[in-house]
Amino acid sequence: MAAHTRPFSGVPQPSLTGLPGHANTALPSEPITKTLQPMSTGTSVVGLVFNGGVIIAADTLASYGSLARFRTVSRLHSVGNHSVVGGGGDYADFQYIATLLDDLTIMDTRLEDGSTLDTRSIYHYLTRVMYNRRSRINPLWNQLLVAGMDAGKGFLGFIDKLGVTFSDRTVATGYGAYIAQPILRKAVEGREDDLSEAEARKILEDCMRVLFYRDCRTINKVQFAVITAEGVKVEEARELESNWDIAPMVRGYD
Repeated sequence: MAAHTRPFSGVPQPSLTGLPGHANTALPSEPITKTLQPMSTGTSVVGLVFNGGVIIAADTLASYGSLARFRTVSRLHSVGNHSVVGGGGDYADFQYIATLLDDLTIMDTRLEDGSTLDTRSIYHYLTRVMYNRRSRINPLWNQLLVAGMDAGKGFLGFIDKLGVTFSDRTVATGYGAYIAQPILRKAVEGREDDLSEAEARKILEDCMRVLFYRDCRTINKVQFAVITAEGVKVEEARELESNWDIAPMVRGYD
């Protein structure tokens, strides 16, 4: 008796594809794993909107637990011509997010429709990514700061691993949300429309210097990114000057 075979339709069977919306019934070759806690982590990213653009800053340390293991990493990623994403938290997850953004930029460029992704679109895209991973009980362990230009004005948005979002004139992630944010608000409130780039840079330098003094997961090697209508400039990391003359007078930390 001849064997009965089903003719090939030219379309892959849904169970054999890994595309979204198609069930994959093949058993995994290895157990499914999820990140239970971050491994190599970065700390604060601080941002500020000034008259004509946005400036953000982050140190270059990725800590392996309490070990200051990787001292030359960049936690500021340029996206397109008018946006930068800064990330605190798990550095591997931030690298994954950077890969997603690069792929998104390539897909947008290949359309050749004369339109490019703006900062707010990137902000909403990352919001959906983070919320989707949270809903699958497999979050990306990051706090993200999205900076860029929106309708000719500076835009600064925050996204955490749960998909919680907000935008403001001053934003800080990690330990900076407790230490740097009060400094930012005191320096900026009432001057939002006349703050120059040089003044904004000085304020961020002061914030990063205080974080270096107070946060044991940071170093004084800092990278800045400036976004204006002319484009994005991600600067080389440099060391901030510090002064420890007051250290002998500090008490209560023996």
